[in-house]
Amino acid sequence: MQTDDADTTAPDAPTAPDVEIESLEEFDQVVARGTLAGYRVQSVDLTARTSALLSTDTDRAVFLGCPMEPEAAARVRARGALVFPPVPDLPFDPYRGGLYTAAELFEGLDDGVDGYAGTPDALAYAWFQRTKADGDIFSSMLRSIHDDAVSDALDELLTGARVVGVMGGHALERGSEGYAGAARLGQALARSGLTVATGGGPGAMEAANLGAYTAPLPDAALKEALELLGRTPSFRPSVGAWAGAAFTVRERWPDGGASVGIPTWFYGHEPPNAFASHIAKYFANATREDGLLARSNAGVVFLPGAAGTLQEIFDNATPNYYESRGEPTPMVLVDRDHWTRRLPAWPLLEALAEGRSMKARIALVDSVDEAPDALAALTG
Repeated sequence: MQTDDADTTAPDAPTAPDVEIESLEEFDQVVARGTLAGYRVQSVDLTARTSALLSTDTDRAVFLGCPMEPEAAARVRARGALVFPPVPDLPFDPYRGGLYTAAELFEGLDDGVDGYAGTPDALAYAWFQRTKADGDIFSSMLRSIHDDAVSDALDELLTGARVVGVMGGHALERGSEGYAGAARLGQALARSGLTVATGGGPGAMEAANLGAYTAPLPDAALKEALELLGRTPSFRPSVGAWAGAAFTVRERWPDGGASVGIPTWFYGHEPPNAFASHIAKYFANATREDGLLARSNAGVVFLPGAAGTLQEIFDNATPNYYESRGEPTPMVLVDRDHWTRRLPAWPLLEALAEGRSMKARIALVDSVDEAPDALAALTG
Protein backbone atom coordinates (compact mmCIF):
# COMPACT_ATOMS: atom_id res chain seq x y z
CA MET A 1 0.00 0.00 0.00
CA GLN A 2 1.33 3.47 -0.88
CA THR A 3 2.04 5.83 2.00
CA ASP A 4 3.04 9.48 2.28
CA ASP A 5 6.27 8.60 4.12
CA ALA A 6 9.43 10.24 2.81
CA ASP A 7 11.64 8.16 0.54
CA THR A 8 14.27 6.53 2.75
CA THR A 9 16.47 5.06 0.02
CA ALA A 10 20.07 6.20 0.04
CA PRO A 11 20.87 9.01 -2.41
CA ASP A 12 22.93 8.21 -5.45
CA ALA A 13 26.68 8.31 -4.87
CA PRO A 14 28.36 11.50 -6.04
CA THR A 15 30.37 11.41 -9.22
CA ALA A 16 33.88 12.66 -9.96
CA PRO A 17 35.18 15.30 -9.54
CA ASP A 18 32.68 16.12 -6.76
CA VAL A 19 33.38 12.79 -5.07
CA GLU A 20 36.64 13.88 -3.42
CA ILE A 21 36.96 15.55 -0.03
CA GLU A 22 40.45 16.93 0.57
CA SER A 23 40.04 19.32 3.52
CA LEU A 24 38.15 19.65 6.79
CA GLU A 25 36.16 22.53 5.31
CA GLU A 26 34.96 20.32 2.46
CA PHE A 27 34.20 17.52 4.93
CA ASP A 28 32.04 19.79 7.07
CA GLN A 29 30.18 21.10 4.03
CA VAL A 30 29.34 17.58 2.84
CA VAL A 31 28.29 16.40 6.30
CA ALA A 32 25.99 19.41 6.59
CA ARG A 33 24.18 18.14 3.50
CA GLY A 34 23.44 14.90 5.34
CA THR A 35 25.54 12.06 3.90
CA LEU A 36 29.06 10.88 3.15
CA ALA A 37 27.80 7.97 1.06
CA GLY A 38 30.03 7.34 -1.94
CA TYR A 39 32.56 10.03 -1.12
CA ARG A 40 36.36 9.61 -1.08
CA VAL A 41 37.92 11.40 1.88
CA GLN A 42 41.59 11.92 1.16
CA SER A 43 44.23 12.53 3.85
CA VAL A 44 42.02 14.62 6.16
CA ASP A 45 42.59 14.49 9.93
CA LEU A 46 39.19 13.46 11.32
CA THR A 47 40.16 12.87 14.94
CA ALA A 48 38.05 15.89 15.92
CA ARG A 49 35.06 14.78 13.85
CA THR A 50 34.05 11.63 15.74
CA SER A 51 30.51 12.83 16.35
CA ALA A 52 29.96 13.51 12.65
CA LEU A 53 31.37 10.12 11.67
CA LEU A 54 29.15 8.31 14.16
CA SER A 55 25.97 10.01 12.96
CA THR A 56 26.44 10.28 9.18
CA ASP A 57 25.75 7.69 6.48
CA THR A 58 29.09 6.39 5.15
CA ASP A 59 27.86 3.63 2.84
CA ARG A 60 30.33 3.10 -0.06
CA ALA A 61 32.57 5.88 1.26
CA VAL A 62 36.35 5.45 1.14
CA PHE A 63 38.68 7.01 3.71
CA LEU A 64 42.27 7.26 2.46
CA GLY A 65 44.86 7.94 5.16
CA CYS A 66 42.48 9.83 7.43
CA PRO A 67 43.38 9.73 11.14
CA MET A 68 40.26 9.03 13.23
CA GLU A 69 39.37 7.68 16.65
CA PRO A 70 39.06 3.87 16.87
CA GLU A 71 35.34 4.10 17.67
CA ALA A 72 34.72 6.19 14.57
CA ALA A 73 36.80 3.90 12.36
CA ALA A 74 34.86 0.86 13.55
CA ARG A 75 31.50 2.55 13.02
CA VAL A 76 32.15 3.77 9.47
CA ARG A 77 33.45 0.31 8.49
CA ALA A 78 30.32 -1.28 9.93
CA ARG A 79 28.24 1.10 7.83
CA GLY A 80 29.82 0.06 4.54
CA ALA A 81 32.91 2.26 4.24
CA LEU A 82 36.42 1.23 3.29
CA VAL A 83 39.09 2.63 5.58
CA PHE A 84 42.75 2.76 4.52
CA PRO A 85 44.51 3.96 7.69
CA PRO A 86 47.56 6.23 7.73
CA VAL A 87 50.86 4.40 7.31
CA PRO A 88 53.13 5.07 10.30
CA ASP A 89 56.77 6.14 10.09
CA LEU A 90 56.67 7.27 6.45
CA PRO A 91 58.42 10.54 5.48
CA PHE A 92 55.60 11.26 2.98
CA ASP A 93 51.84 10.90 2.80
CA PRO A 94 50.88 8.37 0.08
CA TYR A 95 47.25 9.54 0.09
CA ARG A 96 47.94 13.27 -0.11
CA GLY A 97 45.16 15.35 -1.60
CA GLY A 98 47.23 18.17 -3.08
CA LEU A 99 50.59 18.99 -4.60
CA TYR A 100 53.69 19.89 -2.62
CA THR A 101 54.98 23.37 -1.91
CA ALA A 102 58.62 24.33 -1.62
CA ALA A 103 58.08 25.27 2.03
CA GLU A 104 56.73 21.78 2.74
CA LEU A 105 59.54 19.91 1.01
CA PHE A 106 62.27 22.08 2.55
CA GLU A 107 60.81 22.24 6.07
CA GLY A 108 63.66 22.24 8.61
CA LEU A 109 66.19 23.53 6.09
CA ASP A 110 67.64 26.00 8.60
CA ASP A 111 68.35 23.34 11.21
CA GLY A 112 72.06 22.60 11.63
CA VAL A 113 74.98 23.35 9.32
CA ASP A 114 73.17 21.91 6.30
CA GLY A 115 69.69 21.06 7.44
CA TYR A 116 68.67 19.71 4.06
CA ALA A 117 69.40 16.15 5.20
CA GLY A 118 66.52 16.38 7.66
CA THR A 119 63.95 17.89 5.31
CA PRO A 120 60.94 15.89 4.08
CA ASP A 121 62.41 15.96 0.57
CA ALA A 122 65.71 14.40 1.64
CA LEU A 123 64.01 11.90 3.96
CA ALA A 124 61.68 10.73 1.18
CA TYR A 125 64.67 10.22 -1.10
CA ALA A 126 66.48 8.24 1.60
CA TRP A 127 63.39 6.04 2.06
CA PHE A 128 63.23 5.51 -1.70
CA GLN A 129 66.88 4.52 -1.80
CA ARG A 130 66.28 1.92 0.92
CA THR A 131 63.16 0.41 -0.60
CA LYS A 132 63.33 0.75 -4.38
CA ALA A 133 65.09 -2.58 -4.89
CA ASP A 134 64.07 -4.55 -1.80
CA GLY A 135 61.28 -6.45 -3.58
CA ASP A 136 58.72 -5.49 -0.95
CA ILE A 137 55.31 -5.21 -2.62
CA PHE A 138 54.11 -2.95 0.20
CA SER A 139 56.78 -0.35 -0.55
CA SER A 140 56.09 -0.44 -4.28
CA MET A 141 52.36 -0.14 -3.59
CA LEU A 142 52.94 2.94 -1.43
CA ARG A 143 55.01 4.56 -4.18
CA SER A 144 52.32 3.83 -6.75
CA ILE A 145 49.51 5.17 -4.56
CA HIS A 146 51.52 8.31 -3.86
CA ASP A 147 52.29 8.96 -7.52
CA ASP A 148 48.67 8.38 -8.52
CA ALA A 149 47.52 10.85 -5.86
CA VAL A 150 50.02 13.40 -7.18
CA SER A 151 48.76 12.91 -10.76
CA ASP A 152 45.18 13.39 -9.56
CA ALA A 153 46.10 16.62 -7.80
CA LEU A 154 48.02 17.84 -10.85
CA ASP A 155 45.05 17.22 -13.13
CA GLU A 156 42.80 19.13 -10.75
CA LEU A 157 45.21 22.07 -10.71
CA LEU A 158 45.67 22.28 -14.48
CA THR A 159 42.09 21.76 -15.61
CA GLY A 160 41.41 24.41 -18.25
CA ALA A 161 44.95 25.82 -18.14
CA ARG A 162 47.14 26.44 -21.18
CA VAL A 163 50.40 24.83 -20.14
CA VAL A 164 53.78 25.33 -21.79
CA GLY A 165 56.66 23.07 -20.87
CA VAL A 166 60.21 24.36 -20.59
CA MET A 167 62.89 21.67 -20.77
CA GLY A 168 66.63 22.08 -20.26
CA GLY A 169 69.69 20.86 -18.45
CA HIS A 170 70.04 20.68 -14.67
CA ALA A 171 73.72 21.69 -14.77
CA LEU A 172 73.10 25.27 -15.96
CA GLU A 173 74.53 27.48 -13.23
CA ARG A 174 73.07 30.58 -11.70
CA GLY A 175 74.99 33.63 -12.83
CA SER A 176 75.41 32.37 -16.39
CA GLU A 177 73.86 33.99 -19.44
CA GLY A 178 72.05 30.76 -20.21
CA TYR A 179 70.38 30.83 -16.80
CA ALA A 180 69.36 34.47 -17.25
CA GLY A 181 67.97 33.65 -20.71
CA ALA A 182 65.86 30.78 -19.35
CA ALA A 183 64.52 33.11 -16.66
CA ARG A 184 63.55 35.72 -19.26
CA LEU A 185 61.81 32.97 -21.21
CA GLY A 186 59.77 31.84 -18.21
CA GLN A 187 58.82 35.41 -17.45
CA ALA A 188 57.72 36.15 -21.02
CA LEU A 189 55.66 32.96 -21.27
CA ALA A 190 53.93 33.60 -17.94
CA ARG A 191 53.20 37.21 -18.88
CA SER A 192 51.54 35.97 -22.08
CA GLY A 193 49.01 34.07 -19.99
CA LEU A 194 50.54 30.60 -20.14
CA THR A 195 51.18 28.31 -17.18
CA VAL A 196 54.88 27.45 -17.14
CA ALA A 197 55.73 23.84 -16.25
CA THR A 198 59.24 22.46 -15.86
CA GLY A 199 60.96 19.36 -14.59
CA GLY A 200 61.11 21.16 -11.26
CA GLY A 201 64.84 20.77 -10.62
CA PRO A 202 67.85 23.09 -10.69
CA GLY A 203 69.52 24.71 -13.71
CA ALA A 204 67.35 25.72 -16.64
CA MET A 205 64.28 24.34 -14.85
CA GLU A 206 64.77 26.58 -11.84
CA ALA A 207 65.47 29.56 -14.09
CA ALA A 208 62.18 29.16 -15.98
CA ASN A 209 60.24 28.80 -12.72
CA LEU A 210 62.06 31.89 -11.40
CA GLY A 211 61.01 33.82 -14.49
CA ALA A 212 57.38 32.85 -13.97
CA TYR A 213 57.69 33.80 -10.29
CA THR A 214 58.83 37.30 -11.24
CA ALA A 215 56.21 37.75 -14.01
CA PRO A 216 53.82 39.90 -11.91
CA LEU A 217 56.67 41.86 -10.32
CA PRO A 218 58.44 44.99 -11.64
CA ASP A 219 61.07 44.27 -14.30
CA ALA A 220 63.88 45.20 -11.92
CA ALA A 221 62.97 42.28 -9.64
CA LEU A 222 64.28 39.65 -12.04
CA LYS A 223 67.58 41.45 -12.53
CA GLU A 224 68.10 41.80 -8.77
CA ALA A 225 67.05 38.20 -8.14
CA LEU A 226 69.56 36.94 -10.69
CA GLU A 227 72.31 38.91 -8.96
CA LEU A 228 71.41 37.51 -5.54
CA LEU A 229 71.18 33.93 -6.80
CA GLY A 230 74.43 34.21 -8.73
CA ARG A 231 76.34 34.25 -5.43
CA THR A 232 75.37 30.58 -4.96
CA PRO A 233 75.79 29.16 -8.47
CA SER A 234 75.01 25.50 -7.84
CA PHE A 235 73.38 23.06 -5.43
CA ARG A 236 76.84 21.53 -5.08
CA PRO A 237 78.46 21.37 -2.59
CA SER A 238 75.57 22.55 -0.38
CA VAL A 239 71.89 22.06 -1.19
CA GLY A 240 71.11 24.03 1.95
CA ALA A 241 72.98 27.14 0.79
CA TRP A 242 71.53 26.83 -2.72
CA ALA A 243 67.94 26.50 -1.52
CA GLY A 244 68.47 29.13 1.16
CA ALA A 245 69.40 31.68 -1.51
CA ALA A 246 66.13 30.95 -3.32
CA PHE A 247 64.08 31.43 -0.15
CA THR A 248 65.89 34.73 0.44
CA VAL A 249 64.68 35.90 -2.97
CA ARG A 250 61.15 34.72 -2.20
CA GLU A 251 61.16 36.57 1.12
CA ARG A 252 62.29 39.76 -0.58
CA TRP A 253 59.54 39.47 -3.21
CA PRO A 254 56.79 37.41 -1.55
CA ASP A 255 54.06 38.05 -4.13
CA GLY A 256 55.48 36.01 -7.00
CA GLY A 257 53.55 34.33 -9.78
CA ALA A 258 52.48 30.72 -10.09
CA SER A 259 54.13 27.92 -12.05
CA VAL A 260 54.50 24.16 -11.85
CA GLY A 261 57.54 21.99 -11.15
CA ILE A 262 57.43 18.23 -11.79
CA PRO A 263 60.60 16.68 -10.31
CA THR A 264 61.37 13.12 -9.24
CA TRP A 265 63.06 11.31 -6.37
CA PHE A 266 64.56 9.03 -9.01
CA TYR A 267 67.06 11.87 -9.45
CA GLY A 268 67.18 12.53 -5.74
CA HIS A 269 70.62 14.07 -5.91
CA GLU A 270 68.95 16.95 -7.77
CA PRO A 271 66.82 18.93 -5.31
CA PRO A 272 63.54 20.58 -6.33
CA ASN A 273 63.67 24.31 -6.89
CA ALA A 274 61.84 26.72 -4.63
CA PHE A 275 60.34 28.96 -7.32
CA ALA A 276 57.64 26.58 -8.54
CA SER A 277 54.49 27.37 -6.57
CA HIS A 278 53.08 23.89 -7.17
CA ILE A 279 55.39 20.86 -7.04
CA ALA A 280 54.28 17.46 -8.33
CA LYS A 281 57.10 15.23 -7.14
CA TYR A 282 57.09 11.58 -8.20
CA PHE A 283 58.94 8.40 -7.34
CA ALA A 284 58.53 6.94 -10.85
CA ASN A 285 60.53 8.98 -13.34
CA ALA A 286 58.76 7.52 -16.39
CA THR A 287 55.38 8.60 -15.00
CA ARG A 288 56.77 12.03 -14.26
CA GLU A 289 58.31 12.59 -17.70
CA ASP A 290 55.31 11.38 -19.67
CA GLY A 291 52.95 13.35 -17.46
CA LEU A 292 54.91 16.58 -17.86
CA LEU A 293 54.96 16.35 -21.64
CA ALA A 294 51.35 15.17 -21.93
CA ARG A 295 50.11 18.12 -19.88
CA SER A 296 52.06 20.68 -21.95
CA ASN A 297 49.07 21.32 -24.19
CA ALA A 298 50.34 24.71 -25.39
CA GLY A 299 53.69 23.31 -26.52
CA VAL A 300 57.21 22.74 -25.25
CA VAL A 301 60.36 24.85 -25.48
CA PHE A 302 63.58 22.80 -25.43
CA LEU A 303 66.64 24.67 -24.20
CA PRO A 304 70.15 23.27 -24.72
CA GLY A 305 70.66 20.12 -22.69
CA ALA A 306 72.19 16.66 -22.80
CA ALA A 307 70.75 13.13 -22.75
CA GLY A 308 67.72 13.93 -20.61
CA THR A 309 66.59 16.83 -22.79
CA LEU A 310 67.28 14.81 -25.93
CA GLN A 311 65.07 12.02 -24.61
CA GLU A 312 62.30 14.52 -23.86
CA ILE A 313 62.41 15.86 -27.42
CA PHE A 314 61.61 12.48 -28.89
CA ASP A 315 59.25 11.49 -26.09
CA ASN A 316 57.29 14.55 -27.17
CA ALA A 317 57.77 13.97 -30.88
CA THR A 318 56.31 10.45 -30.81
CA PRO A 319 52.69 11.37 -29.90
CA ASN A 320 52.94 14.35 -32.25
CA TYR A 321 54.05 12.02 -35.05
CA TYR A 322 51.23 9.54 -34.47
CA GLU A 323 48.76 12.19 -33.24
CA SER A 324 47.92 9.82 -30.41
CA ARG A 325 47.04 12.77 -28.16
CA GLY A 326 45.16 14.59 -30.87
CA GLU A 327 46.47 17.55 -32.84
CA PRO A 328 50.28 17.96 -32.60
CA THR A 329 51.48 20.52 -30.09
CA PRO A 330 54.24 23.07 -30.82
CA MET A 331 57.90 22.18 -30.28
CA VAL A 332 60.50 24.95 -30.23
CA LEU A 333 64.20 24.01 -30.06
CA VAL A 334 66.53 26.80 -28.89
CA ASP A 335 70.16 27.18 -30.07
CA ARG A 336 70.73 26.19 -33.68
CA ASP A 337 74.35 25.20 -33.19
CA HIS A 338 73.53 22.95 -30.24
CA TRP A 339 70.69 21.07 -31.94
CA THR A 340 72.25 20.82 -35.42
CA ARG A 341 75.94 20.26 -34.64
CA ARG A 342 76.64 19.26 -31.04
CA LEU A 343 73.55 17.07 -30.60
CA PRO A 344 71.90 17.03 -34.05
CA ALA A 345 68.33 16.33 -32.98
CA TRP A 346 66.84 18.94 -35.31
CA PRO A 347 67.63 17.20 -38.63
CA LEU A 348 66.07 13.98 -37.35
CA LEU A 349 63.03 15.84 -36.03
CA GLU A 350 62.63 17.54 -39.43
CA ALA A 351 62.87 14.19 -41.19
CA LEU A 352 60.24 12.68 -38.92
CA ALA A 353 57.90 15.61 -39.49
CA GLU A 354 58.10 15.49 -43.29
CA GLY A 355 54.68 14.78 -44.73
CA ARG A 356 53.02 14.94 -41.33
CA SER A 357 50.86 17.62 -39.74
CA MET A 358 53.50 18.06 -37.04
CA LYS A 359 55.74 19.72 -39.65
CA ALA A 360 53.84 22.98 -39.11
CA ARG A 361 54.35 22.69 -35.37
CA ILE A 362 58.13 22.54 -35.03
CA ALA A 363 60.66 25.38 -35.07
CA LEU A 364 64.36 25.96 -34.47
CA VAL A 365 65.54 29.35 -33.22
CA ASP A 366 68.97 30.80 -32.56
CA SER A 367 68.32 32.48 -29.21
CA VAL A 368 66.07 32.01 -26.22
CA ASP A 369 64.55 35.46 -26.68
CA GLU A 370 63.09 34.31 -30.02
CA ALA A 371 61.28 31.37 -28.45
CA PRO A 372 58.08 33.09 -27.23
CA ASP A 373 57.32 34.55 -30.69
CA ALA A 374 58.15 31.23 -32.35
CA LEU A 375 55.80 29.41 -29.99
CA ALA A 376 53.04 31.93 -30.66
CA ALA A 377 53.52 31.56 -34.44
CA LEU A 378 53.26 27.76 -34.25
CA THR A 379 50.13 28.05 -32.15
CA GLY A 380 48.55 30.33 -34.71
